[in-house]
Amino acid sequence: MSFTVFLGNLPTWVTADDIKQWLAAEDLVADAVKVIRNHETQESKGFAFVEAPTNDEMQAIIRRFDRAPLEDRLLRANPAQPPKGKDAPRGVPAPAANGIRNEPRRKRGGRNREPQPRSAFATELAKAL
Repeated sequence: MSFTVFLGNLPTWVTADDIKQWLAAEDLVADAVKVIRNHETQESKGFAFVEAPTNDEMQAIIRRFDRAPLEDRLLRANPAQPPKGKDAPRGVPAPAANGIRNEPRRKRGGRNREPQPRSAFATELAKAL
């Protein structure tokens, strides 16, 4: 089981070493820290992932850093969500959080649309109009 914290709203100058120092100063433990960077410029995207060894440690990191002030911003810390889209098989919709499966929408309109059979009521209504 993964105990990963999403740490967001970071200034672009923040490095993994900075985060490790902050954690150490608070007597918090992390197995790994990864600051996410732009592939082309190598500039920080403003968020990082912190892997905690236990659920209790993850919760302690979240309590300490969520809404903590840094410069002119408030940091965000919460449990990381699994990645969307990349790992999911193509063509298979991901399950919805509420358990209701999202079905793909059907296309509407179009010139080559086959006529749909009408109910007796719809046929009578069309005659009256």
